[in-house]
Amino acid sequence: MAGRTLDELGLAEAPHDHPLSYPGAWPTESGLLHGDRMLPLERLVHEDRVPVLAVGSNACPGQLRRKMDDFGIDSPIPMVRVRVTGIDVGVSAHVSRMGYVSASPVKSPHAVRELFLIWLDPRQLAVMDASELNFWRARLPAPDVRIELPDGSTLPGAHAYVNWHGVLHDGAGMPRPHPGQHALLSELLMRSTPLRMLFGETPEEFCARARADAGLCDRGTRLFADQAWVTESGLEPYAHGRPPAPPGAGGSRRRPRPGV
Repeated sequence: MAGRTLDELGLAEAPHDHPLSYPGAWPTESGLLHGDRMLPLERLVHEDRVPVLAVGSNACPGQLRRKMDDFGIDSPIPMVRVRVTGIDVGVSAHVSRMGYVSASPVKSPHAVRELFLIWLDPRQLAVMDASELNFWRARLPAPDVRIELPDGSTLPGAHAYVNWHGVLHDGAGMPRPHPGQHALLSELLMRSTPLRMLFGETPEEFCARARADAGLCDRGTRLFADQAWVTESGLEPYAHGRPPAPPGAGGSRRRPRPGV
């Protein structure tokens, strides 16, 4: 099989196993993730698949492979580097049971970001939905969100996972950007004595404690809200018609493995 392995490209490590690496390494260009290799991508649009914008670890081939391998799915995943206007990358207002605080899309009309669009078949999409326990999958239409492909063409819309807890704000009520896991956890722990009491003094302690205790993750999520750190992402209207979120981060929605 042509192409280079994820190890050779530095894309194999999954934040699932190394939470401080979140969101993980992203490819530098579009490609086809097939097994442990990145292959050349022959086409940019796949009408038989669902386009999903990846703003966090879903753009990391190692994380995608980890998720799919858990369910015996080895079908390829097209990953297209796109230019997106109208979306920025915020911070999810929940503590993941994987040990990190993940990214979440936020509405930002003038923001322009280079993101990845992953095209998922029905089985891949089911796995992804099940893994995103704290998120709604919502369709973001054009022209509200502009998605430009490498050839200059645009899409009529794409899906994205919107956090139903909301996102963390910057102190002035606006969604704050995600600076990377170590920097984020360092700042949050410095700002909050109650958070340090729950998760320790350092990002390393935070990750270790969160991965070991799902109930602690739920308490951390509630603490974000109790400290008035949470605001809306602005994308909630696109999730119109979704069922209400269950109480707590765990809820009653059955899923194959803990969500991220």
